[in-house]
Amino acid sequence: MFKELPDCYYETTPRLICPENPTPKHILYLSNLDDQKFLRFSIKYLYVYKKSIPVNDLKSSLSKVLSYYYPLAGRLRISEENEDKLEVDCNGEGALFAEAFMSITVDEFMQVSKWPNMSWRKKLLCRVDAQSFLGIPPLVIQITNLSCGGMILCISINHCICDAIGTSQFLHAWAHLQTKPTVDLSVLPFHSRHVLEPRDPPQTTFSHPEFTNTTPDLDLSLTLQSQPLVPSCLTFTPSHILRLKRLCVPSLKCTSFEALASHVWRCWIKALNPHSSLKIKLLFSANIRNSIEPKLPKGYYGNGFVLGCAETTVTELVNSNMHHGVKLVQNAKATLTDDYVKSMVDFLEENRVKPDLSSTLVISPWSKLGLEDLDFGEGKPLQMGPLASEIYCLFLPVVGDLHAVKVLVSVPEKIIGKFEHHMINDLYEEDGDELIKDGLELEEKEQL
Repeated sequence: MFKELPDCYYETTPRLICPENPTPKHILYLSNLDDQKFLRFSIKYLYVYKKSIPVNDLKSSLSKVLSYYYPLAGRLRISEENEDKLEVDCNGEGALFAEAFMSITVDEFMQVSKWPNMSWRKKLLCRVDAQSFLGIPPLVIQITNLSCGGMILCISINHCICDAIGTSQFLHAWAHLQTKPTVDLSVLPFHSRHVLEPRDPPQTTFSHPEFTNTTPDLDLSLTLQSQPLVPSCLTFTPSHILRLKRLCVPSLKCTSFEALASHVWRCWIKALNPHSSLKIKLLFSANIRNSIEPKLPKGYYGNGFVLGCAETTVTELVNSNMHHGVKLVQNAKATLTDDYVKSMVDFLEENRVKPDLSSTLVISPWSKLGLEDLDFGEGKPLQMGPLASEIYCLFLPVVGDLHAVKVLVSVPEKIIGKFEHHMINDLYEEDGDELIKDGLELEEKEQL
């Protein structure tokens, strides 16, 4: 399934790109949503372009955009006031930029890019020698020019500073200054994170099951990570998603995310086949920029999401129809009110804990954020996604189809066939006409 990529050749050593203009030198406070322990890593994005952009032009526009997003040119550090918290030293040291060449064409790379391989990290993103993730610049970029004249753009951006929406905002600002350097940005970054400060004293008014371990005697995540994992990547077209939603009507109306999240969770559990009485969870990131009071300011690029938590037992999820799982997701979304978010921020002030991943599928939606529309002057990308597949599930955009979703998740190698079987065939679980079902199954499998 996987093809080994050729080695990258670096003609020059990676260099730091500093902001073009002098920037404020200060310490940026990070909210409790920013510096959560499970976000202390960098998200790695991969873009494939048919035609490359001159590297010096990209460096110049990057320097310009860092004058606006100057915290990304700073360095993370442990807070002097609270050793459990992180902060950003906005010192203007710069983002790390690497240029490489790989003897492969865009078409050849596209053949294997559906299944991101963990080994690609060593070839498509320059290695930074650091004792901890605090020693890695918050922003690391590598341009890999290809033998056909195309390029691969990899961006590593520290999750404590940006979420996916904030990253999209930054990347589009960079592309804007690359293509229209004399035109002001339409959205200016809002830096301060004090809008999400905890109350004094903290008031935790909800139980926050996303952080509570309900299965202390069994850690399904350790079982998963002890096995060889392989990526599964399936594209759900608008017709597939509509079919899922129709499994719930007329008794329940739902969104595309609710239907697809419930479907993936159920198929994942079916394939893993844990004990029937096991309590299981689905965690998913939910944007709270407009759901809290006051709303987060326009241009806010920090972490503006919380985790929704749906929970049930294996038996209840597997033996019930789509309606049950969708209703659980809807109920989880409905709890994410202004009061709930404030309670979570306060909870994290007193409890520096990670989410409960013991028997949990985590879904992070990257679709419909504009990540796939990034144009530096030579057209939109042919491919957009993560640099590597993880145990977390990503809902990715499909270039050229706004309403399609690509589902990417790594699962144990021994169950991938079973997982993909359920992902495809459970679309038809309630169809009565077997002849019609078989015909549709074949057609949809070919699309998937």
